[in-house]
Amino acid sequence: MPKKTREGIDRTDSRIIRLLQQDGRMPNTEIAARLGISEATVRSRLEQLIREKVIQIVAVGDPFKLGFGAVGVLKIRFDTKKVREVIRELQKIPEVWYIAVTTGTHDIDIEFNARSLTELHSLIFEKVNQIEGVLSTETSVVLQFPKRRYDWGTALDDDDRD
Repeated sequence: MPKKTREGIDRTDSRIIRLLQQDGRMPNTEIAARLGISEATVRSRLEQLIREKVIQIVAVGDPFKLGFGAVGVLKIRFDTKKVREVIRELQKIPEVWYIAVTTGTHDIDIEFNARSLTELHSLIFEKVNQIEGVLSTETSVVLQFPKRRYDWGTALDDDDRD
């Protein structure tokens, strides 16, 4: 029986994902040829992976080159009785593109892209800090990206990552 992850993907799905992580625009016909499977198999597996939210296929840009003047991470502590409300309110904020519930000294990490320091100030003081249940925030602003990769594979990959 083929090895699968908790999410139910197998080695074929993993290999498809790995190729798309290297080139998200790779045609299904090329994926099929590289993996020795039919284009219909690639198409149906991709549809299922997308439908089940295992993957999403998007263009990833450099936020600085896209005009954002303030990029970074906000670490948030909140009243644990208000977790659902805090998350629901954070999800409404357009500058926030990533929310993770975490362990450690903070409860949530959010990543943001703001057009300017003025917009960042508004994000912190007029939006996030005004959410009922938020106790404190700590802001880290990204200065540069010495490494930024999206081709990290799946848990089924051999340990050949660099």
